[in-house]
Amino acid sequence: MSAILVSVRVPATPRETFDIFTTEIHLWWQPNPLFRFTPRDGGVLSFEPGEGGRFIETLPSGTVFEIGRIRVWQPGERLVFGWRQATFTKDQHTEVEVRFEAAGNETRVTVEHRGWDSVPREHLARHGFADILFLERHAGWWRALLAAAARRAQSGHHSF
Repeated sequence: MSAILVSVRVPATPRETFDIFTTEIHLWWQPNPLFRFTPRDGGVLSFEPGEGGRFIETLPSGTVFEIGRIRVWQPGERLVFGWRQATFTKDQHTEVEVRFEAAGNETRVTVEHRGWDSVPREHLARHGFADILFLERHAGWWRALLAAAARRAQSGHHSF
């Protein structure tokens, strides 16, 4: 199975876009009932800055679920973090790489979500979809997420 690869242009500098992606994820992230981290109601996502920090979801109950660890934290350039769902075994893990590249007065944000080969087709996270359909559905969700982040950048109201 191949990786998911999507890109979008954001009307902000690479550093601003990185900050929107990481510090304001709770403001633009759009949950998807097909691709939930836990079987419970969705929570609030956040990153603990820096390599070794956590990407977490804080559920309404206050329970914190670690989605993954940050492997690369290069503000304005690159972010790499682990991605797992609560139903994954220890051998099942995926990784997300986000690149932030200047493109004129915008930033091209590219997300590569790889490692789906470790998650069998029968796994709940794949919903029984054939490889190509699963990748298309998941890529569509990433496009929607990046579009939401771009709208956040356009709003000009930032918390950093």
